[in-house]
Amino acid sequence: MKISVLTPTYNRESLLKNLYNSLLKNKDYGLEIEWLIMDDGSKDDTENLVEGFKEEKKIDIKYFYQENQGKMVAINELVKKATGDLIVDCDSDDYFTDEAFKIIKESFESNKNKDKICGMCFLKYDEKGNNMGNNFKNNETTMFDLYFKEGETGEKAIVFYADIRKKYKHELEKNERFVTEARMYHKIDEKYKMICINKPIMICEYQEKGYSKNIKKEFKENPYGYYKYFEEILQKNMKGVSFNKRLYAIKHFILFSYLTKSKKNLRNIKGIENKLLYFVLYIPGVIKSRNF
Repeated sequence: MKISVLTPTYNRESLLKNLYNSLLKNKDYGLEIEWLIMDDGSKDDTENLVEGFKEEKKIDIKYFYQENQGKMVAINELVKKATGDLIVDCDSDDYFTDEAFKIIKESFESNKNKDKICGMCFLKYDEKGNNMGNNFKNNETTMFDLYFKEGETGEKAIVFYADIRKKYKHELEKNERFVTEARMYHKIDEKYKMICINKPIMICEYQEKGYSKNIKKEFKENPYGYYKYFEEILQKNMKGVSFNKRLYAIKHFILFSYLTKSKKNLRNIKGIENKLLYFVLYIPGVIKSRNF
Protein backbone atom coordinates (compact mmCIF):
# COMPACT_ATOMS: atom_id res chain seq x y z
CA MET A 1 0.00 0.00 0.00
CA LYS A 2 1.27 3.44 -0.95
CA ILE A 3 0.74 6.85 0.61
CA SER A 4 1.12 10.05 -1.42
CA VAL A 5 2.28 13.07 0.59
CA LEU A 6 1.42 16.34 -1.15
CA THR A 7 3.43 19.46 -0.32
CA PRO A 8 2.87 22.86 -1.96
CA THR A 9 5.78 25.16 -1.16
CA TYR A 10 6.91 28.71 -1.75
CA ASN A 11 10.32 29.96 -0.54
CA ARG A 12 10.46 27.36 2.23
CA GLU A 13 13.93 25.96 1.56
CA SER A 14 14.80 26.35 5.24
CA LEU A 15 11.86 24.21 6.40
CA LEU A 16 11.59 21.32 3.94
CA LYS A 17 14.37 19.30 5.57
CA ASN A 18 12.26 18.86 8.71
CA LEU A 19 9.51 17.28 6.63
CA TYR A 20 11.98 15.18 4.65
CA ASN A 21 13.60 13.82 7.81
CA SER A 22 10.21 12.97 9.28
CA LEU A 23 9.39 10.94 6.16
CA LEU A 24 12.64 9.02 6.51
CA LYS A 25 11.76 8.15 10.09
CA ASN A 26 8.47 6.69 8.84
CA LYS A 27 9.69 4.67 5.88
CA ASP A 28 9.88 1.30 7.66
CA TYR A 29 6.25 0.91 8.73
CA GLY A 30 5.06 -0.94 5.64
CA LEU A 31 3.72 2.02 3.67
CA GLU A 32 5.39 2.85 0.40
CA ILE A 33 6.01 6.61 0.40
CA GLU A 34 5.57 8.96 -2.54
CA TRP A 35 6.40 12.62 -1.78
CA LEU A 36 5.08 15.04 -4.39
CA ILE A 37 6.29 18.64 -4.13
CA MET A 38 4.84 21.55 -6.08
CA ASP A 39 7.18 24.54 -6.05
CA ASP A 40 4.85 27.51 -6.46
CA GLY A 41 7.40 29.84 -8.05
CA SER A 42 10.01 29.93 -5.28
CA LYS A 43 12.91 32.39 -5.60
CA ASP A 44 15.15 30.58 -3.12
CA ASP A 45 17.15 27.35 -3.59
CA THR A 46 14.23 24.97 -3.11
CA GLU A 47 14.81 23.08 -6.36
CA ASN A 48 18.46 22.28 -5.60
CA LEU A 49 17.58 21.26 -2.06
CA VAL A 50 14.98 18.79 -3.34
CA GLU A 51 17.38 17.48 -5.98
CA GLY A 52 19.76 16.68 -3.13
CA PHE A 53 17.01 14.72 -1.37
CA LYS A 54 16.29 12.82 -4.58
CA GLU A 55 19.95 11.92 -5.07
CA GLU A 56 19.93 10.13 -1.72
CA LYS A 57 17.31 7.71 -3.16
CA LYS A 58 15.81 6.94 0.24
CA ILE A 59 12.19 7.62 -0.72
CA ASP A 60 10.35 8.34 -3.97
CA ILE A 61 10.30 12.12 -4.52
CA LYS A 62 8.67 13.92 -7.44
CA TYR A 63 9.35 17.64 -7.86
CA PHE A 64 7.17 19.95 -9.98
CA TYR A 65 7.32 23.67 -10.64
CA GLN A 66 4.61 26.18 -11.50
CA GLU A 67 4.64 29.94 -11.84
CA ASN A 68 3.14 31.37 -8.67
CA GLN A 69 -0.56 30.46 -8.70
CA GLY A 70 -1.22 29.76 -5.03
CA LYS A 71 -1.53 26.81 -2.71
CA MET A 72 -4.90 25.52 -3.90
CA VAL A 73 -3.92 25.28 -7.57
CA ALA A 74 -0.74 23.50 -6.47
CA ILE A 75 -2.69 20.93 -4.46
CA ASN A 76 -5.20 20.38 -7.27
CA GLU A 77 -2.34 19.57 -9.63
CA LEU A 78 -0.60 17.28 -7.15
CA VAL A 79 -3.78 15.29 -6.53
CA LYS A 80 -3.92 14.52 -10.26
CA LYS A 81 -0.33 13.26 -10.18
CA ALA A 82 -0.63 11.17 -7.00
CA THR A 83 -0.45 7.39 -7.46
CA GLY A 84 -0.91 6.27 -3.85
CA ASP A 85 -3.82 4.45 -2.22
CA LEU A 86 -3.90 7.16 0.44
CA ILE A 87 -3.39 10.92 0.05
CA VAL A 88 -2.36 13.38 2.74
CA ASP A 89 -1.56 17.09 2.38
CA CYS A 90 1.42 18.25 4.42
CA ASP A 91 2.38 21.92 4.30
CA SER A 92 6.06 22.81 4.10
CA ASP A 93 6.00 24.13 7.68
CA ASP A 94 4.54 20.84 9.00
CA TYR A 95 6.15 17.46 9.51
CA PHE A 96 5.13 13.98 10.66
CA THR A 97 5.46 12.44 14.10
CA ASP A 98 7.93 9.57 14.41
CA GLU A 99 5.23 6.86 14.30
CA ALA A 100 2.74 8.65 12.07
CA PHE A 101 2.70 6.11 9.25
CA LYS A 102 2.45 3.21 11.70
CA ILE A 103 -0.66 4.85 13.16
CA ILE A 104 -2.07 5.54 9.70
CA LYS A 105 -1.56 1.97 8.53
CA GLU A 106 -3.04 0.42 11.68
CA SER A 107 -6.03 2.77 11.54
CA PHE A 108 -6.62 1.97 7.88
CA GLU A 109 -6.49 -1.78 8.50
CA SER A 110 -8.99 -1.43 11.37
CA ASN A 111 -11.51 0.53 9.33
CA LYS A 112 -11.02 -0.50 5.70
CA ASN A 113 -14.29 -2.46 5.46
CA LYS A 114 -16.56 0.39 6.57
CA ASP A 115 -18.91 1.86 3.98
CA LYS A 116 -19.22 5.51 2.96
CA ILE A 117 -15.91 6.52 4.51
CA CYS A 118 -13.63 8.96 2.65
CA GLY A 119 -10.62 8.82 4.95
CA MET A 120 -9.23 9.25 8.44
CA CYS A 121 -8.89 12.36 10.57
CA PHE A 122 -6.07 12.63 13.11
CA LEU A 123 -4.81 15.20 15.59
CA LYS A 124 -2.19 17.86 14.94
CA TYR A 125 0.19 18.98 17.67
CA ASP A 126 2.39 22.03 17.90
CA GLU A 127 6.13 21.78 18.51
CA LYS A 128 5.61 21.96 22.29
CA GLY A 129 3.41 18.86 22.21
CA ASN A 130 0.10 20.68 22.64
CA ASN A 131 -3.02 19.53 20.84
CA MET A 132 -3.94 22.22 18.29
CA GLY A 133 -7.64 21.63 18.93
CA ASN A 134 -9.80 19.27 20.97
CA ASN A 135 -9.99 15.50 21.02
CA PHE A 136 -12.70 13.96 18.86
CA LYS A 137 -16.03 13.22 20.52
CA ASN A 138 -17.23 10.69 17.91
CA ASN A 139 -15.59 7.84 16.03
CA GLU A 140 -17.25 8.86 12.75
CA THR A 141 -18.41 12.29 11.62
CA THR A 142 -18.44 14.79 8.78
CA MET A 143 -16.14 17.78 8.71
CA PHE A 144 -19.15 20.13 8.91
CA ASP A 145 -20.56 18.39 11.97
CA LEU A 146 -17.12 18.24 13.56
CA TYR A 147 -16.69 22.02 13.61
CA PHE A 148 -20.26 23.31 13.55
CA LYS A 149 -22.06 20.82 15.81
CA GLU A 150 -19.45 19.02 17.92
CA GLY A 151 -17.51 22.05 19.13
CA GLU A 152 -14.18 21.09 17.56
CA THR A 153 -11.44 23.69 17.24
CA GLY A 154 -8.02 23.84 15.62
CA GLU A 155 -6.50 22.05 12.66
CA LYS A 156 -6.57 18.33 11.95
CA ALA A 157 -4.48 16.05 9.76
CA ILE A 158 -6.63 14.27 7.16
CA VAL A 159 -5.61 11.15 5.27
CA PHE A 160 -7.98 10.58 2.35
CA TYR A 161 -8.67 7.41 0.43
CA ALA A 162 -7.21 8.33 -2.95
CA ASP A 163 -10.05 6.99 -5.11
CA ILE A 164 -12.46 9.34 -3.36
CA ARG A 165 -10.14 12.32 -2.96
CA LYS A 166 -9.45 12.37 -6.70
CA LYS A 167 -13.14 13.10 -7.38
CA TYR A 168 -12.89 16.52 -5.73
CA LYS A 169 -10.82 19.68 -6.07
CA HIS A 170 -10.52 23.11 -4.48
CA GLU A 171 -12.92 25.41 -6.31
CA LEU A 172 -11.54 28.92 -6.84
CA GLU A 173 -13.65 31.92 -7.80
CA LYS A 174 -12.79 34.72 -10.26
CA ASN A 175 -9.09 33.87 -10.55
CA GLU A 176 -8.54 34.06 -6.78
CA ARG A 177 -5.60 32.12 -5.34
CA PHE A 178 -7.00 30.80 -2.09
CA VAL A 179 -10.12 29.27 -0.62
CA THR A 180 -10.58 27.52 2.68
CA GLU A 181 -10.13 23.74 2.46
CA ALA A 182 -13.42 23.41 4.33
CA ARG A 183 -15.36 24.31 1.20
CA MET A 184 -14.17 21.12 -0.51
CA TYR A 185 -14.53 19.11 2.70
CA HIS A 186 -18.20 20.08 2.95
CA LYS A 187 -18.78 18.84 -0.61
CA ILE A 188 -17.25 15.49 0.38
CA ASP A 189 -19.50 15.45 3.47
CA GLU A 190 -22.54 15.14 1.22
CA LYS A 191 -21.64 11.51 0.49
CA TYR A 192 -19.04 10.40 3.02
CA LYS A 193 -17.94 10.46 6.64
CA MET A 194 -14.51 10.49 8.30
CA ILE A 195 -13.06 8.04 10.78
CA CYS A 196 -11.73 10.03 13.76
CA ILE A 197 -8.62 8.85 15.63
CA ASN A 198 -7.41 10.63 18.76
CA LYS A 199 -3.73 10.29 17.95
CA PRO A 200 -1.35 12.93 16.56
CA ILE A 201 0.37 12.26 13.24
CA MET A 202 1.56 15.77 12.36
CA ILE A 203 3.47 18.62 13.99
CA CYS A 204 2.76 22.18 12.92
CA GLU A 205 4.73 25.38 13.29
CA TYR A 206 2.98 28.41 11.85
CA GLN A 207 5.11 30.90 9.95
CA GLU A 208 4.73 34.68 10.16
CA LYS A 209 3.98 34.83 6.43
CA GLY A 210 1.69 31.79 6.39
CA TYR A 211 -2.02 31.79 5.53
CA SER A 212 -3.23 31.28 9.11
CA LYS A 213 -1.25 34.22 10.49
CA ASN A 214 -2.56 36.56 7.79
CA ILE A 215 -6.22 35.60 7.62
CA LYS A 216 -7.51 39.20 7.30
CA LYS A 217 -5.30 39.72 4.27
CA GLU A 218 -6.57 36.45 2.76
CA PHE A 219 -10.17 37.54 3.32
CA LYS A 220 -9.57 40.79 1.42
CA GLU A 221 -7.71 39.14 -1.46
CA ASN A 222 -10.11 36.20 -1.88
CA PRO A 223 -13.60 37.47 -1.00
CA TYR A 224 -15.54 35.61 -3.71
CA GLY A 225 -14.42 32.17 -2.58
CA TYR A 226 -15.27 32.97 1.02
CA TYR A 227 -18.63 34.41 -0.02
CA LYS A 228 -19.49 31.13 -1.76
CA TYR A 229 -18.23 29.15 1.25
CA PHE A 230 -20.49 30.96 3.73
CA GLU A 231 -23.38 30.98 1.27
CA GLU A 232 -23.12 27.19 1.02
CA ILE A 233 -23.01 26.88 4.82
CA LEU A 234 -26.23 28.86 5.19
CA GLN A 235 -27.96 26.59 2.69
CA LYS A 236 -27.30 23.55 4.90
CA ASN A 237 -29.55 21.96 7.50
CA MET A 238 -28.46 23.87 10.61
CA LYS A 239 -30.27 21.68 13.13
CA GLY A 240 -27.86 21.06 15.99
CA VAL A 241 -25.58 23.98 15.06
CA SER A 242 -24.85 26.19 18.07
CA PHE A 243 -26.03 29.80 18.19
CA ASN A 244 -22.41 31.03 18.19
CA LYS A 245 -21.65 29.12 15.01
CA ARG A 246 -24.79 30.47 13.33
CA LEU A 247 -23.69 33.94 14.37
CA TYR A 248 -20.21 33.31 12.98
CA ALA A 249 -21.56 32.14 9.62
CA ILE A 250 -24.06 34.98 9.18
CA LYS A 251 -21.63 37.72 10.24
CA HIS A 252 -19.09 36.47 7.69
CA PHE A 253 -21.77 36.07 5.02
CA ILE A 254 -22.67 39.74 5.48
CA LEU A 255 -18.99 40.74 5.40
CA PHE A 256 -18.28 38.92 2.14
CA SER A 257 -21.57 40.01 0.61
CA TYR A 258 -20.36 43.57 1.20
CA LEU A 259 -16.81 42.93 -0.07
CA THR A 260 -18.08 41.27 -3.25
CA LYS A 261 -21.01 43.69 -3.69
CA SER A 262 -23.35 40.71 -3.96
CA LYS A 263 -27.06 41.45 -3.97
CA LYS A 264 -29.00 40.65 -0.82
CA ASN A 265 -30.92 37.44 -1.49
CA LEU A 266 -32.70 35.66 1.36
CA ARG A 267 -33.08 32.58 -0.82
CA ASN A 268 -29.38 32.03 -0.11
CA ILE A 269 -30.23 31.50 3.57
CA LYS A 270 -32.08 28.39 4.77
CA GLY A 271 -34.26 28.44 7.90
CA ILE A 272 -36.44 31.08 9.57
CA GLU A 273 -34.09 31.43 12.55
CA ASN A 274 -31.14 32.20 10.28
CA LYS A 275 -33.16 34.68 8.22
CA LEU A 276 -34.23 36.55 11.37
CA LEU A 277 -30.65 36.62 12.63
CA TYR A 278 -29.54 37.97 9.27
CA PHE A 279 -32.08 40.82 9.48
CA VAL A 280 -30.93 41.73 12.99
CA LEU A 281 -27.24 41.70 12.06
CA TYR A 282 -27.39 43.19 8.57
CA ILE A 283 -27.09 46.92 9.28
CA PRO A 284 -24.45 46.68 12.05
CA GLY A 285 -22.66 44.10 9.90
CA VAL A 286 -22.46 46.44 6.90
CA ILE A 287 -21.25 49.31 9.10
CA LYS A 288 -18.50 47.11 10.52
CA SER A 289 -17.61 45.78 7.05
CA ARG A 290 -16.91 49.33 5.84
CA ASN A 291 -14.05 49.51 8.34
CA PHE A 292 -12.69 46.02 7.58
